[in-house]
Amino acid sequence: MPLVNVMVNARAYTIACDEGEEEHLKHLAGYVDEKVRELMESVGQVGDARLLLMAGLLLADEVFDARAQLQATGKTPPSQVEELVVDHLESAAKRLEDIAARFAHA
Repeated sequence: MPLVNVMVNARAYTIACDEGEEEHLKHLAGYVDEKVRELMESVGQVGDARLLLMAGLLLADEVFDARAQLQATGKTPPSQVEELVVDHLESAAKRLEDIAARFAHA
């Protein structure tokens, strides 16, 4: 399982991923970092765990908005959209739990 080094909030993290997912993980980490930086501008430095939680909530909100837009266009049946959203949220939750566990051991 490959290990990828990413930066979020000016901190380095090493995260395991599936083979071939390295660049995608780096892209996702960059997006999370962008959200964390946006939050820091509005709420200041409130601690890494809280910033990551808030960023996760913002990202979940974006997913739910995207789901609503897909449902409104009728391009994807709602049951498929819900399944996709659940899969993505479960994946994101696992990643956040892994990051939180790394914080606990740092």
